[in-house]
Amino acid sequence: MENNINNTSTPVDKALLAAVDLGSNSFRLEIGQLDSGHIQRIEYLKEAVRQGGDLDEERNLTPESIERGLKCLARFGERLQGFDTMHVRAVATQTLREANNRDVFLKLAKKALGFEVEVISGVEEARLIYQGVSRFLPQSNERRLVIDIGGRSTEFILGQGFESHHTASLHVGSVAWSLKHFGTGEFTEKAFDRAEIAAESIFETLGVNFNRKQWDVAYGASGTVGAVAEVLSQYGRPVEVVTKEGLLWLREELLKARHIDKLRLLGLKEDRKAVIGGGLSILLAVFDFLGIESLNVAKGALRHGLLYDMLARENDMVDLRNLSVNRLARKFDVDELQAQTVAEVASKLFEKIGEETNFAAGERQVHARKLKWAAQLYEIGNIVSPIDAHLHGAYILEHADPPGFSQSELHCLSLLILGHRAKLKRLVADFSDRIFIMQLTCLRLAVILCHARQMPNLRGIQLNLSSNTISLSLPKNWPEKYPQSYYLLDEEIIAWQKTPWTFEVIILSQ
Repeated sequence: MENNINNTSTPVDKALLAAVDLGSNSFRLEIGQLDSGHIQRIEYLKEAVRQGGDLDEERNLTPESIERGLKCLARFGERLQGFDTMHVRAVATQTLREANNRDVFLKLAKKALGFEVEVISGVEEARLIYQGVSRFLPQSNERRLVIDIGGRSTEFILGQGFESHHTASLHVGSVAWSLKHFGTGEFTEKAFDRAEIAAESIFETLGVNFNRKQWDVAYGASGTVGAVAEVLSQYGRPVEVVTKEGLLWLREELLKARHIDKLRLLGLKEDRKAVIGGGLSILLAVFDFLGIESLNVAKGALRHGLLYDMLARENDMVDLRNLSVNRLARKFDVDELQAQTVAEVASKLFEKIGEETNFAAGERQVHARKLKWAAQLYEIGNIVSPIDAHLHGAYILEHADPPGFSQSELHCLSLLILGHRAKLKRLVADFSDRIFIMQLTCLRLAVILCHARQMPNLRGIQLNLSSNTISLSLPKNWPEKYPQSYYLLDEEIIAWQKTPWTFEVIILSQ
């Protein structure tokens, strides 16, 4: 099928957008077409990869689960050939949050899919789930509770309209619970009781934010709730509604069957059998713990939230990451004028150093944004200690969970903030990553050139990167006009000496 992908980075009407959700149980691909601010489904693909059940004792993905995941992503990648980088988002959730060898898989996943795969935090996952669910609900002032039982985690969100107010992500999911409590395939009273009690003990960490007084209507998103609702509707229960009575009936049916191999239920897909015990026990625990009487089946999910979040990211006024950066800057009392100055200088330098780089469509903008955010936040560590501000700033970014950011984005920002003044030979970073080196160079030089905390004169300055050499060219009389800046640039030459890169300063003859 031929894709009519618009080559500009900003989605326009009729452009195709794609979201890839690497869940613990299934991988999903949703392709939609933008139509006057709404996204109409064009295609939906789903494969039960079930990586969540294949973490070994050392919390590594097994070779078999890696292979299954890569084969699925290769099939998705074939469908996504020709898509603009800015029109595709692929995210991974709890299994890859836990996997110690996730970096190995992510590198292979990018090659198979053709696009970067982001690992998102549980809180960010919850926010995106609510974004997806809310887009398919009538607009009202009702206070909503949204629950998504995934393979290795369950997300809880309270919100109104399109805005989520409270989010939580707990380490309890259908795959993990099925392996732990129903690993032999047997369904027993004892196993169900233990599974439900274990789930409720984890739900206690929710506190009072999610009690019955905080919401008006409860919605269930994604696989487990949808699978249970489909079975119940086949046996005369209301369509797209799950009740406590229905859950208890289903529990009895599983107990009657005694084993997965003997389970025969209308509406239950074969790939759901292995995880139905864990999913049902968690759902029963949710109903009991939160006092839910009925749960409405939501049509939206994480992948839909990703699609609509892409639209927001193209508008700086509503890109949640910009709001998060501004909030962090205020919280840690950053000098706003200095941050804006450094960000502007770093951006101009990035334009210069990137002139001869062949970026993929939309890629330049992505990297320039990250550099800008790092520049806006490079002084957040000052509130702890100006002497080691880079260390404290990096720590804050690594451990903060600002809405809108993936973990890989936060790690990149953390490295840039750490590296803006750290000794480069001690920086644990990938020095073969040319884009990162370009960003790091631009941020370090912007901080040097703005040392007087005012906008520097960049006229006549050139910045180039070729082979393993970074060259900064300055006008003839520049050293005499700016002796302190020139001294700092001499120090910068030394700073790069024990890295694979050479930094040089060239004084132009005229």
